[in-house]
Amino acid sequence: MGKEECKTMLDALNKVTACYRHLVIALGSTSDSQNLREELKKTRKKAQELAVANRTKLTTLLKDKTLSKEDRAEYERLWVLFSSSMELLEVDMKRSLEIGQDFPLKVPTRHLIQTGMTGSTNAVAARAMSVQNMKYEGDSNIDTADLRDLQTEITQVSQMMEEMEMKVQVAPWAVVAKQEAGAELKSNMSVGNSSVGVISICEEEPKDDEGGGGREGGAASIGAVVVFFVIVTVALVLGYLVVNM
Repeated sequence: MGKEECKTMLDALNKVTACYRHLVIALGSTSDSQNLREELKKTRKKAQELAVANRTKLTTLLKDKTLSKEDRAEYERLWVLFSSSMELLEVDMKRSLEIGQDFPLKVPTRHLIQTGMTGSTNAVAARAMSVQNMKYEGDSNIDTADLRDLQTEITQVSQMMEEMEMKVQVAPWAVVAKQEAGAELKSNMSVGNSSVGVISICEEEPKDDEGGGGREGGAASIGAVVVFFVIVTVALVLGYLVVNM
């Protein structure tokens, strides 16, 4: 029961940290907004709450001297995964702080960057918070006020990671993986509802009908190659004539 509970808690943390990374990517782009800053704040705090719960649970289990060798190996593997997730969260929090300082919303100092990303990010945030729709309550100066809180929280996360290393001595290089590297990429299993692999900020383009769309795409590619070689040939001929005039 303990293993399954830990895996569920860790899966929830991974989902939220992945959603947080998706939101950080939109900072400073034309998708940036006051709502995005509030989504980042709520998602970040949710991730920290889950991190504390994971740390408390795993620390208690790994300090249990009666654990079997097999159970200890499994909990150590989960601990390494948890530590990796915390490192990614810390990196993204620092990135969010830097970009937020460079792109203040209330008093803009530079233009937002056109990254090609379009659409709202509320679906990603709602997924992280496990709610149907996000509710926004932030005031107009959330982008500046939250930066101070973010700095404090980055320090807290760093301290938490240091305390984790002191309380539990787990050597990452000694932990054996349960599957080959990249096994999840080779899997044919469908992506579950809890996975963030299906998250997309931009709407997908409608797919062409099978058969006709493929033939049209192939013909267009061949035509583009022919046009390219014609242009290159003309450029070389003109260059030769100019040099020899």
